[in-house]
Amino acid sequence: MAKKKRAGGGTPATVALTRAGIDYTLHPYEHDPRAESYGLEAAEALGVEPARVFKTLMASLDGKLVVGIVPVTGQLDLKALARALGGSKAQMAEVAAAERATGYVAGGISPVGQKRPHPTVVDESAAAYETVYVSGGRRGLDIELSPSDLVEVTGATTAPIAR
Repeated sequence: MAKKKRAGGGTPATVALTRAGIDYTLHPYEHDPRAESYGLEAAEALGVEPARVFKTLMASLDGKLVVGIVPVTGQLDLKALARALGGSKAQMAEVAAAERATGYVAGGISPVGQKRPHPTVVDESAAAYETVYVSGGRRGLDIELSPSDLVEVTGATTAPIAR
């Protein structure tokens, strides 16, 4: 995979990947703000199997923000996320809290290049693919990279957190 940079320095996600020396490919697409599912929209626009496109979700685990990365074809299992991170109770984070903590707008939250690192879990299904797609830090931009690089750059663990 070739690194493809955008003029103007790109997004915090692309800057972080470049700094880390990780190979990635940018995939811009025309975003429709009326789309019911931004992740499924990305898969369709890019002609990619939806199970290879992953969404970044913020949850509050015992009062601290954490990240769950699951395929757009499924949902985040909050109990499994809590187990994977050794916590007791997880609930979805408020949108405003997720935006403040990551520096990204909802629907474009990338797991890479967030304002500060958060404990992160990638669903184990990512390992079935040579590459996966995650948000590039804005709506209408996805990043393709290997699952192992995603785990490395986010400091994530893997676990069965999707249902």
